[in-house]
Amino acid sequence: MSASEPAGEVRGIDSPRVSAWLAANVAGAKPPFVFELIAGGHSNLTYRVRDSATAHDMGREHKIIAALGRHTDVPVAPALGLCEDEAVNGAPFYVMKFVQGHVITDATTVARLFTPAQRAEVGASLIDVLARLHRVDPDAVGLGNLGRKDAYLPRQLNRWRTQWENSKTRELPAMEEVHEALVSMLPSQKDATIVHGDYRLGNCITGDDRQIQAVLDWELCTLGDPMADIGYLMNNWAEPGETGGTAAAAASPSAAGGFQTRAEILAIYARKTGRDVANVDYYRAFQYWRLAAIVEGVMARYLKGVMGGNADTKAFRMQIDGLAQSALELVRKLRKG
Repeated sequence: MSASEPAGEVRGIDSPRVSAWLAANVAGAKPPFVFELIAGGHSNLTYRVRDSATAHDMGREHKIIAALGRHTDVPVAPALGLCEDEAVNGAPFYVMKFVQGHVITDATTVARLFTPAQRAEVGASLIDVLARLHRVDPDAVGLGNLGRKDAYLPRQLNRWRTQWENSKTRELPAMEEVHEALVSMLPSQKDATIVHGDYRLGNCITGDDRQIQAVLDWELCTLGDPMADIGYLMNNWAEPGETGGTAAAAASPSAAGGFQTRAEILAIYARKTGRDVANVDYYRAFQYWRLAAIVEGVMARYLKGVMGGNADTKAFRMQIDGLAQSALELVRKLRKG
C-alpha cells in the first residue's frame, strides 16, 4: 500500500463508490464489502469481493462469460453485473460469482492437492473443456460478432508484429526470422471457433473433484483457428524429466507427474473434435513468438512506469529470449520437414 492510500483501502478500488454500485446492481449483494487484490496477470487487476471484479475491456469479457454461462456447457464463473460508469471506480468492471476451487499454477500446488493417480483426471477435464469450447457455434450463442472468423493467423501475425515493433526495447533477430517463417509456412484455416487465447491450467479453477469448475481470463478471446489454443496449451504442458526450453520449466503444473503426455492430450482433443492436429508444431511456434511479443510489451510498460512498481528487466529479457528461441527451434524443425 502506498503512503497515499488510506488504511484498509485496496489499490485500484474506490471502496465507497464500488460498494454502493454492488449493492444497487448485484442481486443479493449486501454491504459492507471486503476487497482483496488477487495476484495474477500483468494487464488485468482481479479482486475478490467475496465475489470477483476485474478491469480491462470489461464489457467484452462480461459479454463472453455471460453468453457461455447461459447457452453452453463450458464452465465459467457466472456473470452477476457489469459497471461501465467510470465515475464509480475510475474504470469499468464486472462482477462474477465466486467459484470454489483452486487456481493451479505450479507443480508444487499439484503435489499438495492431488495424488499422482488423480492428476490424469485433471488433465482429462482440462482438454475436455477446451474441446467443448471449440464445439460451440459462436453465432448460436450471440458471439458471432466477437471478431472476424477468417484469416485468423494472418491477422494475428500482423497484430503481434506491430506490437513487437512498437514496444521492443532492443533488436532480437530470432523474432524476425520466426515471423518470416510463420508467414511463409502459413497453413489454411479449416474452421472458425471461439478461441480463448490464454488457455492453460493456471487460468482455470479446478475443484477438489479434479474437474474444471470455471475458465478464467477471457481478455484475449476472439474468433478464429482453434488450433491456436492447442498450440498454446502444448507450450504450457511440460512432461516430467524435461530439461531446458520454455515449456519445460520445473514450475509447470504438469511437470509434477501423473498427467497425460502431450501426445495423449492431443489424441483426446482429436477424438473429441475430429480435428487434425498433425501440424501442432506450427501453432506452438506461433504461440511462443506471440507470447514473446506480449511479454516484451509488458516489460516496456514497466520501464515506462505505466504498470507501477519495479520490474526485473533481466528476468523479463531472459523469458522473452527463451520464448523467441523456442519458436525459432520449432520453425527450423518444420522447415526440415
